[in-house]
Amino acid sequence: MVNEAPIRLTVFLTVLAGMMVWELAAPHRRQDLPRLLRWSNTFALVALDAALIRVLFPVAAVGMAVWAQERGLGLFALVDWPVWAEALLAILILDLAIWTQHLVFHAVPWLWRLHRMHHADPCVDAVTGLRFHPAEIVLSMLIKLVVIALLGPPAVAVLLFEVVLNASSLFNHANIRLPARVERLTRLVLVTPDMHRIHHSALRAETDSNYGFTVPWWDRIFGTYRAAPVAGQDGVVTGIGAFASPRDQWLDRLLLQPLRRGKD
Repeated sequence: MVNEAPIRLTVFLTVLAGMMVWELAAPHRRQDLPRLLRWSNTFALVALDAALIRVLFPVAAVGMAVWAQERGLGLFALVDWPVWAEALLAILILDLAIWTQHLVFHAVPWLWRLHRMHHADPCVDAVTGLRFHPAEIVLSMLIKLVVIALLGPPAVAVLLFEVVLNASSLFNHANIRLPARVERLTRLVLVTPDMHRIHHSALRAETDSNYGFTVPWWDRIFGTYRAAPVAGQDGVVTGIGAFASPRDQWLDRLLLQPLRRGKD
């Protein structure tokens, strides 16, 4: 799709800027580490991740969907439904796949070592939604490409999924608070910051809950939904104590963190 990159970049930058401004204007929780330290090193990590994906996967997710459809591959090649129906079902299946992957990355020790870097951010905010180890990014892309090849979904569905996934990750990691009524209604259809903050709790029982990035339905269906942290939203401690120092937020420490010992 010719306009894929501009669409994704425009939505990404718009949502990121909006969340960062909201956090600066009305932060939900006090951040103890300097933003410049965390943000600069996280953006350096994002640049590294993006370069690695571009080199290893020049086709990427939307390109894989186009490739599969041109060759009549995947489950969607067996049906002749309206594009909107195929797109909606494809987005839901892809979201379920991401939810399952997330759960597995928590359950398998060596995968948790890779994913742990994301959880070790002591100050959860929108930028935390971008903080993933390059090895996890590569594995995630491999899984996504396999799922897309097996499904053969419309390319527009994959583009929409990618845009919504990136935007929702920025939103649900944001250091913001929604009004109580808005919070209750929103989390019926979207993962909210209060809901996802529980997933970043230092308590492992809370970390192993609320795996959703976009919709909360999979957690509710499969029994991993947690409505509130034990200590309440104002009292929940986020991050992993062994990796909470300012020095641990530098790029070199982030990249080497899976090799380091620490209480998970």
